[in-house]
Amino acid sequence: MMSVRTLVFIALAASASCFNLGGIIAPPRTNLKLRAASFAAPRAARTSNVLGAKMAFDMEALIQQTKDDRLKHLEEQAMYALKVSVENNDNVVFPNACIAGDCVITHLLDRLDYLKTGKVKIMVVDTFHLFPETMDFVRDLEKHYGFKAEVFQAEGCADKAEYDKKYGADLWKIDIEEYDRVCKVEPFQRGLKTLKTQVMMNGRRRDHGVERAYIDLFENAPIGGGLAKVNPLAYWTFEDCFDYIAKYKIPIHPLHADGYPSIGDAKDTVKVPADGSVKFVNYKFEGDKAQWLDYAAERKGRFVGLQNKDGSTKTECGIHVAGAEKTWDRDLWEDGKSKVKNLSKAEAEKLSKSGKDTLVVTYAPWCQFCQGMEEEMEKFAAESKIDVVKYRGDEDREFVQTAFKAEGFPTITLVDKDGKVIKGDFDEPEKRTVSAFAKFVKDNTGVAALSTARLCCEAAGLSAEAGGAAMLIECSEKRWVIPDGAVGAVQCDAGPGGPLYRRTKAFTWQLDSVHVAEMLESMRQLLVHIEDDATAPWDSEMEGPWSRGQNVGQGS
Repeated sequence: MMSVRTLVFIALAASASCFNLGGIIAPPRTNLKLRAASFAAPRAARTSNVLGAKMAFDMEALIQQTKDDRLKHLEEQAMYALKVSVENNDNVVFPNACIAGDCVITHLLDRLDYLKTGKVKIMVVDTFHLFPETMDFVRDLEKHYGFKAEVFQAEGCADKAEYDKKYGADLWKIDIEEYDRVCKVEPFQRGLKTLKTQVMMNGRRRDHGVERAYIDLFENAPIGGGLAKVNPLAYWTFEDCFDYIAKYKIPIHPLHADGYPSIGDAKDTVKVPADGSVKFVNYKFEGDKAQWLDYAAERKGRFVGLQNKDGSTKTECGIHVAGAEKTWDRDLWEDGKSKVKNLSKAEAEKLSKSGKDTLVVTYAPWCQFCQGMEEEMEKFAAESKIDVVKYRGDEDREFVQTAFKAEGFPTITLVDKDGKVIKGDFDEPEKRTVSAFAKFVKDNTGVAALSTARLCCEAAGLSAEAGGAAMLIECSEKRWVIPDGAVGAVQCDAGPGGPLYRRTKAFTWQLDSVHVAEMLESMRQLLVHIEDDATAPWDSEMEGPWSRGQNVGQGS
């Protein structure tokens, strides 16, 4: 009788033999051929040594097969995105920066026959600070694929010499954000507008970094709806791009062979690593490719040494930041809807002789900082006692430099009734507030541009709304009502200092049309006190006319 041990041995032997003969496990559904040493061995050897037989997988072939399958899927997905965009829309534009991913998209477009046929237009922004090789490479691409690129550069500048004369060769050192606006964002937006773009293709990918970690193949227009952006490589990695480049042997920027993973402006683009030991030469990597292919590593060599005004490290040039597309289908402070009135060239030339105070906003609709202050300036204009007007400066730079002292955007200038032009100090975004605009006007004209009540609210860090015959100052804790005939009798019941002088106490004035003027007049002394005394004890007890029980309208 066979022992239990013998039975187990026979069972294991039978199982292993069946595995080797393909009798139990179905073969994988791929083209990969698995090689096992026992297949080629004599039958006797297989029988006598079944436990020692092992599957000899070709690991490299297995990895390559899976990578090939992945790349095939990504290609199909990207081409689908391109087809959807082109076949369902007119005026499709691809801004090509000649980086690796853009070279992939260019090749995909050629495979779909969208370049020679002109179904997709190629747009290039020449910043006048690119590597010399970049524009030469653009010409090579034109010849190879049979298209003509639409090239845009800084407004009114035909070449670098004209740019230097107009803006200075060191603009990027003096004001990097202004440089971005002049050399990148404005030409980019002007290009899209000139080409009447309905859909823009670009090479952004999720692995570029956290700023782009959640982008999808398609993005809606921020205004008006509809398809605005197509990101055909959204789900690709940087390695996928080079795998595709190697697979089809497509033209790529020559500086990849010199150690540059990504190519931008020569002034702030460096090799990675600095010694140039990693390269992509003849469609193969040399050196430790992980230094290029790690997550977010492609852009390591970009914007080197540059900082934003807030001190943070620069990672974007402004083209793809939120709001950059805002001007595709609208202006800022839209005519017919805004209280900020449009100023024509003829009106601007006569403004200094108008005999009245006017606040002028010199702007560019593509400027993200102009966009950022749009709401605050609209609020100010809605309540201002002086005219607030806008003038688009990017289309008439020489004129606004002379007329409104505008060297950049936005510029806020006061033209007083005597024709004097006074430029405001609003370089920092946090300075562009309703109360700051009002203070600028009053300091230079003596005119309280906003109602007294509104200015008191702004000074106290609260908010107010004016409409019809009532003034409402919003509250979050208590409701303060001044009834008819009691304008001067409201008691400071919120505690020492009263509600007007304590940031932690919110309040409401509710006035009818009869008492609005009386109330505002009674508060003028209060307003003067607030503005003249920068050390007003907002949160401390106050003596004299500011103590509990005193009339709020009788301060001195």
